[in-house]
Amino acid sequence: MWDLVVVGAGPAGCAAALGALRRRPGIRVLVLDKAGFPRDKACGDGIAAHGRDELARLGVPGLIDDYRPTPRLTVVSPGGMRVSATAARPNHVVPRLVFDARLVEAARAAGAEVRLHRVREVTGAGPVAVIDGRIRARVVIAADGANSAVRRLIGLPASPERHTAIAVRGYADVPEDDDVQLIAMQRAGWPAYAWSFPIGDGTANVGFGMLLPRLRATGLPGRRVLHGRLAELLPDRPARDLRAHHLPLSTGRPVPGAGPVLLAGDAAGLINPLTGEGIYYALLSGRLAGEAAAVAAGAPLPAYRDALRRALGRHLRTTDVLARLAQSPGFIDAAIATAARRKEVFDLLVEVGLGAGTVPVPLACAVASRWLREGLRRR
Repeated sequence: MWDLVVVGAGPAGCAAALGALRRRPGIRVLVLDKAGFPRDKACGDGIAAHGRDELARLGVPGLIDDYRPTPRLTVVSPGGMRVSATAARPNHVVPRLVFDARLVEAARAAGAEVRLHRVREVTGAGPVAVIDGRIRARVVIAADGANSAVRRLIGLPASPERHTAIAVRGYADVPEDDDVQLIAMQRAGWPAYAWSFPIGDGTANVGFGMLLPRLRATGLPGRRVLHGRLAELLPDRPARDLRAHHLPLSTGRPVPGAGPVLLAGDAAGLINPLTGEGIYYALLSGRLAGEAAAVAAGAPLPAYRDALRRALGRHLRTTDVLARLAQSPGFIDAAIATAARRKEVFDLLVEVGLGAGTVPVPLACAVASRWLREGLRRR
């Protein structure tokens, strides 16, 4: 009998293991993953300052100290509005090949057992979950990604297609002194944007993403659209090692679990619908799920749900509303134009897009007013 079994050893899964062991040292924690580590994972590789805060809470504050921070951010809106500024706190770019392997080792060092195992069956026997007929756990945390097998096995639906994005990620050569994260938005097929996130070693993580329904509406092969638009938006950064991945956006998030099974990270549909950021959500939700498993094993789901609501409730309601408004590229043009004139607005947009920020009513009114003025002027 395990106190906690975590399925998936990515950021959410390792955060769950570390969170549980820090809250209740000595509990029996098993982490299962179908892949061995190190292993690559299609992702933007961006780790915001909020993610580093979570690493500190998990007891591994120096995990990525050897990677150079990227303090500057440039955003180009669908209509060509541009803002370039230094972030209040720098971000980092660390390949998942490295980041995830380090987290796995940290979980092992903290006392978790990590096994190579593909989960095929999850059943419940009262308060106990049974995995593949032989692994028994008081709590199971599903941290097995966008296509979570555990979520499907316990009967919870996947994110609806209208709330799912698809992106292609690769790597490109850039000058070693490049320290600017670039987001270049595209009006065609909006919402859609390309990114370039320099790692600090002469390479950058580059990619392009859009909503899955918008991709299907083109009637063209996905590879042609995604690869072609990436090359169009970042012509000076030819990409290699391109891989596609789905992003279940938080606007379509399912309930966070059932019975003794909790969902965390991508499995819980926790991807920011404005930016596609997911590592901060993964670390945060994983930690909260692990803590709930450690202190409320008899009823972990209510404890986890309450913790999520306290940590992300207002923020997720904010991004739900903004995602609907952002269906109009003119709204984004207005937001970026406002951020270009007011540094506090830029910082707030970073908080909303990469952390757990919310938007004050006066600022929302200012952006909406500019949006309406621009719309009337074009008419």
